[in-house]
Amino acid sequence: MPRSSLSSFFYLYLSLLSLVCPVLLVCQSWNSLQAQSKPHKPVLHGQHWIAITGKPLAATAGAQIFSQGGNAIDAACAMLAATCTMHDALSWGGETQALIFDPREKKVVGINALGVAPTGATADFFIQQGLRYPPGEGAQAAVTPGTPGGLMIMLAHYGTFSLEQVLKPAMELAQGYPIETATSEWIEDSKETIKQWESSTRVFLPHLGKVYEAPRPGEIFRQPDLYRTLEKCVFAEKRSLARGSSRKEAIMAAYDRFYRGDIAEALVEGCRKEGGLFTHADLANWQVHVEEPVVGTYRDLEIYKLTSWVQGPAMIQMLNMLEALDMRSMGLNSSRYIHTLYQVMNLSFADRDFYYGDPYFPPEEPLEVLLSKSYARHRLTQLNRMQNDPHIGPGDPYRWRGLEHPFPEEWKGFVEGNLEHIGKKDMASVIDQRRDFLAGTTSIQAADASGWVVSITPSGGWLPACIAGNTGVGLSQRMQSFVLHPKDGPYNVLEPGKRPRATLTPTLALKNHRPYLCFSVQGGDTQEQNLVQFLLNTVEFGMNVQEACEAPHITSYQMRASFGEHAFSPGKLAIREDLPSWTRKELEAMGYILEEQERTSGPITAIYFDPIHQTFWGGASNHGDDTGIAW
Repeated sequence: MPRSSLSSFFYLYLSLLSLVCPVLLVCQSWNSLQAQSKPHKPVLHGQHWIAITGKPLAATAGAQIFSQGGNAIDAACAMLAATCTMHDALSWGGETQALIFDPREKKVVGINALGVAPTGATADFFIQQGLRYPPGEGAQAAVTPGTPGGLMIMLAHYGTFSLEQVLKPAMELAQGYPIETATSEWIEDSKETIKQWESSTRVFLPHLGKVYEAPRPGEIFRQPDLYRTLEKCVFAEKRSLARGSSRKEAIMAAYDRFYRGDIAEALVEGCRKEGGLFTHADLANWQVHVEEPVVGTYRDLEIYKLTSWVQGPAMIQMLNMLEALDMRSMGLNSSRYIHTLYQVMNLSFADRDFYYGDPYFPPEEPLEVLLSKSYARHRLTQLNRMQNDPHIGPGDPYRWRGLEHPFPEEWKGFVEGNLEHIGKKDMASVIDQRRDFLAGTTSIQAADASGWVVSITPSGGWLPACIAGNTGVGLSQRMQSFVLHPKDGPYNVLEPGKRPRATLTPTLALKNHRPYLCFSVQGGDTQEQNLVQFLLNTVEFGMNVQEACEAPHITSYQMRASFGEHAFSPGKLAIREDLPSWTRKELEAMGYILEEQERTSGPITAIYFDPIHQTFWGGASNHGDDTGIAW
């Protein structure tokens, strides 16, 4: 063959190869993703009702209530009570946040049952102790209990059963249940911390002085003090009913006994004995707020989240930016997809870190602008499409209002603060903390054929928990989510009576004004990251609800953590260990420091509402004990 012909042939070969190789890579990537998305658990199908949560026994409690004729709120309250009683990552002194779809009004309502900082819990109080942030454990880390009030308000307003009926499974568990291996080991690992507190030692360490001091796996774990506290609530309801009160009034009588009666007195006494700051007025004045949630849109979906006292609005900010991008064409979990998602998440979380706080306290959060599509388009102009940007800071939503920024110095300094060096040791502790959250905390999803839907993400009082005296109630550790200095976020500075900005964030998605998805997850600051990826998996990549729950996710640690020392690490990226090697190399070239994890998807719990067959599809990640029951 003549040399000119050989040259022409070789050029044609290279040209064809340049066209075919990307196709081969796409096919290889697709086959890999198909293997990754193959779920370990089956989809849960139901026609009449569905109950999903982080504990099998708690899911059984929900199923019991459904089988007795209760609605989704009744069942969710029973699951909430059961999970609080089973401890590990939440106790009765923790907090509850929920979104409820009310089929009577055809609207979504929010339940704000997050506790507040007690009297005496001021920024100066902790600064004088030499602290940069409020403490992360012990009685001084506690905000007022929120879960009991949240449960009773939900049940009174939207349920049909009595408090006695929904507390029955939890009270049986308090009398004794076979403790799981994970919880047993967590108690054992935490025992030196637990020994600081007399009441916690008595409850959690029944084999004190032996080699293994925690309840052993499978051993009957008993909580008689907690049983008596729940029994007092039920007695208050019964007395009120005997006097001719309505169901709702009787439940509120139990509420009053917990927050204003002898239970409150015991809580204050037990908390203050351990150095806590609660007063009777703190409990008596605290209240649950039934709120209007914030709402955004993505494609043809309406996305409902709780407002700025949690991180929920950050997901709407992310979706506003992602909607303007063609994420599907990038290829699921390609380097370009991961990089774009990472940058969008960091833009949103920078705003969260600076602007989010308790909306019932000044200054007013500029949420309307933060959640607007025009602001999202502006933020996208700051997206670095080639390299990770460690300099990402909060935007300036006030410019859209034609106003001066109320905190110009703090705003300018926030970016500089984001560049502080965080070493590998700090990053490892953040990841270990996330694994603790994944190991035991919970979420709750419930729905019924009459149209009631509820998504709850309760938490607080996780192990090692400080128990308040003889109440059996493990106290929250949510105080640490405040900041003490305006330079660390002027909207979230600690004040008595104020709620800390929490990470807990249930989600409801509606389509054509009807429930479409109900989902939430655990994992602290990673929650919105998991949830936005779950939604993309279903909407953009056609996964069913179980595939989307288990699919590999990425996690950014570039935002400021809401716990401990509020550590952050620009460029750190958690990936699942089966991410292809070529994708890793491309990400490292973009400036990322990769952290491998066996599982990165949650654990998410979710319900999909099949509009064609009028049935439920349930999903739960394969991280731990999350499970569901349907009928």
